[in-house]
Amino acid sequence: MQLQSPQLAKEIRRGDRRALSKGITLVENEREGASNLLRMLKPSGHAFIVGVTGPPGTGKSTLVDRLIELYRKKGLRVGVIAVDPTSPITGGALLGDRIRMGSHAGDRSVYIRSMASRGWSGGLSRATSQVIQLMDAAGFDIILLETVGIGQSDIEVVGVSHAVLVVLMPGLGDDVQVSKAGLMEIGDVYVVNKADMEGSDSMVVTLLSAVRGMKSRSPPVIKVSALTGEGLEKLEGAIEVVRTRFDQGDLDLKLRSVKGMIIETARWTLMERLSKVSQEEAERLARLVVRGKLSIDEAAARLAR
Repeated sequence: MQLQSPQLAKEIRRGDRRALSKGITLVENEREGASNLLRMLKPSGHAFIVGVTGPPGTGKSTLVDRLIELYRKKGLRVGVIAVDPTSPITGGALLGDRIRMGSHAGDRSVYIRSMASRGWSGGLSRATSQVIQLMDAAGFDIILLETVGIGQSDIEVVGVSHAVLVVLMPGLGDDVQVSKAGLMEIGDVYVVNKADMEGSDSMVVTLLSAVRGMKSRSPPVIKVSALTGEGLEKLEGAIEVVRTRFDQGDLDLKLRSVKGMIIETARWTLMERLSKVSQEEAERLARLVVRGKLSIDEAAARLAR
């Protein structure tokens, strides 16, 4: 495959969907030639990346489906990375998101890829950054990145996105959840989905109170119904505020995404390296700790070299 990388890279740059699928499979499965392919496809910086995150059950997939419709009406090419839970049997994605977005299957300007999280923390798959690079190289205007459904501490989606939508809904629990660090620190837009549900107005008020307490910024809070379409134009407008900054070359916005992808890729590389460390070396260091020759921190530092 390594010898075919130049041709594959050329086909991906042309927007060939089959070549893009081959490239994604290559990086997901860590096959020979993956690193070579990524080196050839340096980021173009063309694609605007929208992260869609929040607790499970808030209607993220339906919302992403609606956003695809909105962007396609504008004539934009849309790539979707839907990180699904990992199948305990096959180790692959359960593909729930791609099934829900099936109405776009015949649209050649929409490319949807489900990826298994494979136990990777942060609501993302460990190959997410690489897949973003491939979609960017393939010429997509918008990349919608939907997480598996996360908790308060798993918020890595912000690092690789230019704009982050935090999707919440009434009835998830007490209002304390929205004022905790985690989710309230990462959103560029806060979305209260399922607007017809009882408690949606109360949720909006709680969120507005929380964002007004932020010193450095005041992200918008928008009530929508992904099912009926209520509030979607207002949501698109809020995203466009960030996208305009991106199109105008806002360096901080571009750096945020690239820096996040570098960190995620480095973390993946380090985890892979640690997984290959021999048990013999770990035991040797453990013996030194037991004999008082090393601290656990010192032993861990040596193991990570």
